[in-house]
Amino acid sequence: MSPKLMYWSLTLLLLLSLGLTFELPARAYTDPGSALLLFQSLGAVASAVLFYFRRQVKRLFTRNETSKPVRTPAVMSRADS
Repeated sequence: MSPKLMYWSLTLLLLLSLGLTFELPARAYTDPGSALLLFQSLGAVASAVLFYFRRQVKRLFTRNETSKPVRTPAVMSRADS
């Protein structure tokens, strides 16, 4: 192992061990509902965007078929027969 790498790895190990030794308890509170509110807002925005652009999204996933509608015997008039 090179001397430089050895020096930096020992320094990092020393700093890490000192940081864990002198750790103080955290006096903070994180509301568990805050992240849920963020996820709900992002989901609502995504749903709104998909709803707004629903025709363009549908056009991406369907094929454009330009065929004439098929006439069934129940729909045909007497003039056609």
